[in-house]
Amino acid sequence: MKDWEIIADKLSKAGWSLGWVPAIDSQGRTIWIVDAHGYGKRFIVRADEMLTAFVELRKAIHDFAVSLISWSPRRNVRG
Repeated sequence: MKDWEIIADKLSKAGWSLGWVPAIDSQGRTIWIVDAHGYGKRFIVRADEMLTAFVELRKAIHDFAVSLISWSPRRNVRG
């Protein structure tokens, strides 16, 4: 299993719907576009290499998840 497949598999098992496609940019180079949606959120990443796109996607989702954990309405409630 390739590294990008491992990332895709883990994201899928975590409940994210994934898609990816190669495209040609304006300079004729192949780029990869990867997207994930779930939990009311959507992330779209593009990169020169497929693995790079998946690594960046994983980081974006991780940062989103951490922001949810960091913010809690209970922190503002006095008990």
